[in-house]
Amino acid sequence: MGEVEEVKLLMTGLSPFAGRIIWALKLKGVEFESVEEDLTNKSDLLLQSNPVHQKIPVLIHNGKPVSESLVIMEYIDEVWNQTCPLLPADPHQRALTRFWAKFVDEKVTSI
Repeated sequence: MGEVEEVKLLMTGLSPFAGRIIWALKLKGVEFESVEEDLTNKSDLLLQSNPVHQKIPVLIHNGKPVSESLVIMEYIDEVWNQTCPLLPADPHQRALTRFWAKFVDEKVTSI
């Protein structure tokens, strides 16, 4: 019998960055707990899990935090690799996908 995994996502319901993580976890069939954060009164869990930026989303997998949505997406794809990959197999197509994801991130945060 395999180890029970604990997966938590620190997020707010309005975050498009958390939305992409939810989409990826559901696509991969990963069960997770959503933890709503009040960004005006950040929890100790958020501050400890992301001490550099102190922002969401943060994925906590078996007690180990991963922050920054694009980094979390790659982590999800590597850890739960037995089901549909999030990125194309072709290196050039993966690079293009990463380019557009970064481009969208920069545009969303500059609004």
